[in-house]
Amino acid sequence: MAVEQYRQIIQQLILERAQRRSALRSSASLSPQEEIETQAILDTERDHYLLLHTGWRDNRRTHGCSLHLDIKDGKIWIQHDGTEVGIATQLLELGVPSSDIVLAFHSPYMRQFTEFATH
Repeated sequence: MAVEQYRQIIQQLILERAQRRSALRSSASLSPQEEIETQAILDTERDHYLLLHTGWRDNRRTHGCSLHLDIKDGKIWIQHDGTEVGIATQLLELGVPSSDIVLAFHSPYMRQFTEFATH
């Protein structure tokens, strides 16, 4: 697959998740003190893609990243995956070969024991 296809797939997955989060928040009865925004960060020029959550829950600040993917050297690098389903599984289902997915959240040594690319 080409890098441009990877960009489209990643953007599709992140935007779908962002829209689901927003829809869940809209339909849920949130307290007035709970204002959490989901942000899809899609940097196609530098190939950095993130799904962020930021805002306030009561008097506590919330800021975190549930997904962080990069495209480097023609491969998708999963820097962080805080999702239940697992973004690698979804990438495989969409036709991305395991040889083009790097589980960057594993140490370089541990990557050799996965079915995915090491670098």
